[in-house]
Amino acid sequence: MTRIPILMYHSVTDTPNDETKPHSVRPSDLAEQLAYLSESGFTPLTLGDLVASLNKNNGRSMPDKPIVVTFDDGYADFHTDALPLLERYNFPATVFLTSGWVSDAGKDAAGRPLDKMLCWAQAREAAQTGIEIGGHSHSHPQLDQLRTEELRQELRKNKGLLEEKIGAPVATMAYPYGYSSARVRQEVRKAGYFAACAVSNTIAADRHDMLAIPRLTVGKGTTITMFKRAVEGTAVPLIYLRERILTKGYAVVRRTRYGLQRVRGNV
Repeated sequence: MTRIPILMYHSVTDTPNDETKPHSVRPSDLAEQLAYLSESGFTPLTLGDLVASLNKNNGRSMPDKPIVVTFDDGYADFHTDALPLLERYNFPATVFLTSGWVSDAGKDAAGRPLDKMLCWAQAREAAQTGIEIGGHSHSHPQLDQLRTEELRQELRKNKGLLEEKIGAPVATMAYPYGYSSARVRQEVRKAGYFAACAVSNTIAADRHDMLAIPRLTVGKGTTITMFKRAVEGTAVPLIYLRERILTKGYAVVRRTRYGLQRVRGNV
């Protein structure tokens, strides 16, 4: 069984606001983490490259110690703080971009950004340096709570705008808040995505559903010791025990909420 740590970052800054703080990391911490991965022989892949390697597409073979680095939402500090570090360590990465949050979204603006966001020119520049741009919905809603037609619009508008503005195919995405359902995954496939990330805080493996690939959260409270143990696959369930309990509990709440909405005819 092939095991691949897939890391989930959000904001990278020394000055996060109250909303992004829990999931932010300092640039110095990201630098230390990337240095460890580089020195420890990990081979970085984008999510698209990982899936291609798992499927043996284009003659790709899986490296001995693969790692995937992902960033959700598309904060402006990805361009100012994260991208220079990724370039220093020669690390590709995947950015899952919420199209309605882009700073110059104009008439397409939707949802409520949590902080300063990338503009389209910065997203294109990142893509030109080897960063994979993936989808993250248009307005960052709870996808599993939407009516099916609204869900389709969220997925397809996001994908269409990204491909138009970036000028490249978009085939991977991540679920806002990390949650999906069988209905959501079916629509993700219909929208043209071949891979999608959840959270789950588990090491990914080739046995996982490619539309529910687990990731490991890296945030403000992730010490370098925790980080090393997580990427090496040591005591991952213990490191993320609290997060996994909360995730399972909230999954029950979300299924119940959606069931009640169906009974009431709201979805």
